[in-house]
Amino acid sequence: MAIQWFPGHMTTARKKAAETMAQIDVVVEVLDARLPEAGSNPMIHELRLHRQRSCLKLLNKADLADPVATRAWLDYFNRQPGVLAVAISAKKASDVAKLPALAQKLAPHRDDTFKPLRLMIMGIPNVGKSTLMNTWVKRRVAAVGDEPAVTKSQQRINLSPRLILVDTPGMTWPKIEHDSDGFMLAASHAIGRNAVIDEEVAVFLAGILLERYPALLKARYGFSLEGLDATGVLEAVAKKRGCILKGRGGELDLEKAAMILLTDYRSGMLGRISLETPATRHAMLAATRSKPEPGNPA
Repeated sequence: MAIQWFPGHMTTARKKAAETMAQIDVVVEVLDARLPEAGSNPMIHELRLHRQRSCLKLLNKADLADPVATRAWLDYFNRQPGVLAVAISAKKASDVAKLPALAQKLAPHRDDTFKPLRLMIMGIPNVGKSTLMNTWVKRRVAAVGDEPAVTKSQQRINLSPRLILVDTPGMTWPKIEHDSDGFMLAASHAIGRNAVIDEEVAVFLAGILLERYPALLKARYGFSLEGLDATGVLEAVAKKRGCILKGRGGELDLEKAAMILLTDYRSGMLGRISLETPATRHAMLAATRSKPEPGNPA
C-alpha cells in the first residue's frame, strides 16, 4: 500500500509559507532524528533554495534515535552548503538555548536591534515544532498534541529586539515518492491514522527491527527471533501480550499487536532506534533507480 497524506489546509499553509519566506533570514527545519531524510519535506527545500535561505536543521528526538546513526546524519547534513545541523531534544531547555547562536552563524549580518534575526520554524507534522516553540519562548504559545497537524496557522513571536520567530503548521507534500518513506513517516506518527493501515505499518517496522535491532526486540518482548519474518514478529508480539480476538477461536488480534509495537517504538520503550541512515538511504535510492520502468523490462 502506497501511503499519501496531504490534507487540504496544507495547500494554504504552503502558500503562506512561500510568502513569509521572503521576510525571514534562516529556515529552522525540525526533523525527527530517527528518519531525518525521509521526514524532510521537499517543498521546504524548494522554497528556501528559491529564496536562497540558509537552513538550521534540528534533529529532534535525538534521545530516541540511535546515536551512531545520528552522528552519521549530522556529518552528512553539515557537508551541505548553507546548512548547519545539530541534534537536540526540544524538551530540554539547555539544548534549545544554543539555537540562537547557531542560527546567527548562518546570518551574521542580522545582529542588532535594527536588523533582528528572523527565523522561520518549519517541518512535517508531529515532529516537535510546538514543543520546541514552547521551550524556546518559556511559556505555552503552541498547542501540543499526540496527533499530526495540530497547528493549523502561522504565528509570529518577537522573542527579543534581536530575535523574531515565525512558527508554521506542519506540512507534508502532495506525493511521497518512495513507499518506504511513507511507511517510516507513518511508523513515527507523522501521518494521520486515517491514511494508513496500522498492521501494514507495524510489519514494515518489524522488518527493520528484525534486521538492525534484533537484540532490542528480544529484550522488550522476550521471545526467540529464530525463524521469524516481519509478520511472524507481529504475531509473536500478539501471542506474548495476549492479543486474542474474543469469540474467534483464539485468532490473534494483529491490529492490537500492531499498536503495541508502534507505541513502543514511538515512545522509546523499545530503545534508541533509527529507521534510516545515510548508508541505507543511499542503498534504497540506488535500488529504486535500478528498477525498470513499467512496460520497459531491463
